[in-house]
Amino acid sequence: MRYTAQFLLSATAAEQFPPSGAPEIAFLGRSNVGKSSLLNAIVGEKAARVSSTPGRTRAINFFALIDRAGRRRMVFADLPGYGYAKISKSVSAEWPKFIDPYLAEREALKLCVCLVDANVPARPSDLQLLEWLRTAGREFVVVATKADRLSGNTRARNLAELKKGLEIDEILAISAKTRFGIGELWTRVDKATG
Repeated sequence: MRYTAQFLLSATAAEQFPPSGAPEIAFLGRSNVGKSSLLNAIVGEKAARVSSTPGRTRAINFFALIDRAGRRRMVFADLPGYGYAKISKSVSAEWPKFIDPYLAEREALKLCVCLVDANVPARPSDLQLLEWLRTAGREFVVVATKADRLSGNTRARNLAELKKGLEIDEILAISAKTRFGIGELWTRVDKATG
């Protein structure tokens, strides 16, 4: 294990964000796409709470990644999922007040990991997120989760369709369950934070 994950805090307002310091990696995606599961797989321990009910994350949850010498090397930010119809409008209406400033203004934010489900065609909300990040000048990588549920040919076809639908050239296939693609994602994280 490279790092130990330590929960820092949950923030629902910009003034609650932790002090900037270590480089930050944001995890974004639709509800039920597997953000918490991927976060746990990438750090190799159960850091984020995984819920069977979509839309549970209502705040930005910050996790510090601590090296063996006890130094904070980076921070992972688990953002609320979008696109889940059962989340009340009053709750989701508050999200731009802290999510937009985080994504647009946070100096420590070095990479946005945008998750899509390898089993589901590209959604307008996913494309909208990527366009927003491009406009904001944010570096991002698109990750297709749950890739273990697909055979080789189906996986290749779905990834090609996702690339076309999201108007991107690259997509990383990932499985939190089998750890397929985790090393490749770490390479992108290391490059962004190095």
